[in-house]
Amino acid sequence: MKIPYQLFIALRYFKSKKRNSGISINTVISIGGVALGVMTLLVVLSVMGGFHEDLQEKILGVNAHIIVQNYGGRLKDADAARANINNIKGVVASSPFIYGQVMLRHGDRAHGIVMKGINPDIETGTTDILKNLKKGKAENLNRKEDESPGIIIGSELARNLGLFIDDEIEMISPVGEVGPLGMLPKMKKFKVVGIFEAGMYEYDSSLAFINIHEAGKFLNMQDDVTGIEVKTSDIYRAEEIAKEIEGSLGAPYYARDWMQMNRNLFSALKLEKIVMFIILTLIILVASFNIVSNLIMIVMEKAREIAIMRAMGATGRGIMSIFMIHGLIIGIVGTVIGVMGGFALSQILKTYKFITLPPDIYYLSYLPVRMNPFDFIVVPAAAIFISFMATIYPSWQAARLDPVEPLRYE
Repeated sequence: MKIPYQLFIALRYFKSKKRNSGISINTVISIGGVALGVMTLLVVLSVMGGFHEDLQEKILGVNAHIIVQNYGGRLKDADAARANINNIKGVVASSPFIYGQVMLRHGDRAHGIVMKGINPDIETGTTDILKNLKKGKAENLNRKEDESPGIIIGSELARNLGLFIDDEIEMISPVGEVGPLGMLPKMKKFKVVGIFEAGMYEYDSSLAFINIHEAGKFLNMQDDVTGIEVKTSDIYRAEEIAKEIEGSLGAPYYARDWMQMNRNLFSALKLEKIVMFIILTLIILVASFNIVSNLIMIVMEKAREIAIMRAMGATGRGIMSIFMIHGLIIGIVGTVIGVMGGFALSQILKTYKFITLPPDIYYLSYLPVRMNPFDFIVVPAAAIFISFMATIYPSWQAARLDPVEPLRYE
């Protein structure tokens, strides 16, 4: 099999003359620049993908995939609505809940929270927060005779109020009963039966669970509920299933999926990832300037050889191909090294987690990493394309070189 002379000469040009060894060093620098840019970009995108995935898992661990509510603020026939929802294709489970803003007081400490009334027997089918409690059991929310009703609180809330399992706490609602002196707050004692840790300060410090029957009595909801949580078989079909639920239940019901409820947060993460991609691509662009300067220096060094090849019948297109192939090889080699380095470093970060984060500032104690195959396709393709574009001008200059001038004094 005959090798095209353009490829043969392009490979020969990687070995420079001894008297001008700087060009080979520039080639190494060009390859290293492309490799560093590709590796950095892949590692950063993998880390940002890890943050996105971990945040998504934590949000879906506490919240259901779809929330169904009523424009009136209360659902009066939750059982009938649940039966209708459960018949929709793609729905795995559903459970009613009651939301309310209250205050918890323990001794001289108080903290405002969101209280969520749930049915512990079916709640675990829609969310994961109660499956892995740090302390206690979800079943303890079911009240026993002659005991205070149970409450499950977040780890940060327990730390702020100085609470432990079996401690009693007072729940205060600003909406109480009207007395001679006006509106009187409603108060009731609860017993701490569990402590959860979602991994996000927002949830761990301001969320508590009680039995849905106790929540209904405390907030004077009778048999009504705030809404219905729905778990789907595919989280990315939640929006489609939410529209089916709305169509099935009709007005005044409405449904919101998890992406809609957290749209601003995930949009910000997506925008940040795009911006980081653009910024870090500049590293590859800088490396492409090294390719340009390297090729220009080679053209200057090989001017006599180019003239000889033109005299022997080589076309301008053939001369141009030599230097384009030379620059493209630099880009491909640098990209391959960068991809291997990016994959290896990302795998090391993912396996050994040696970069730690302060958990009191971030919601994570380590740097999360998620390698997306799409990133490992787009980034190398972009690097090779940029490297190829960098070869056009020097190659064009080589093709325009006048063969007479370099040979005039030979």
